[in-house]
Amino acid sequence: MAIIITDECINCGACEPECPNTAIYEGAEDWTMEQGTELSGDVVFPNGNSYNAEDDQEPISDEFYFIVPDKCTECKGFHDEPQCAAVCPVDCCVPDEDHEESEETLLEKKAFLHNE
Repeated sequence: MAIIITDECINCGACEPECPNTAIYEGAEDWTMEQGTELSGDVVFPNGNSYNAEDDQEPISDEFYFIVPDKCTECKGFHDEPQCAAVCPVDCCVPDEDHEESEETLLEKKAFLHNE
């Protein structure tokens, strides 16, 4: 499953630079699929979600850091554990039960994001 940042976030920003997919953004920040990936133009994810990779997307949270579920791979293929959770001083990076994915699905998403 993807990781989610809870409302206990203190906005320290420790998690953001650790994400290999650039899936973490500061609250109220627009984001794109192309940031930190090899995606461009119109893309359709294996889960059926579609985006234009260059288009700005609305923030998921206006108050605290957030993780874009379609970009989160729980660091599979990069690290042994989610790096956001490893560095979070208040343990607010937790599994997102609304976005459960198998390890195989997460590795496929990583390959999709990075054209592997």
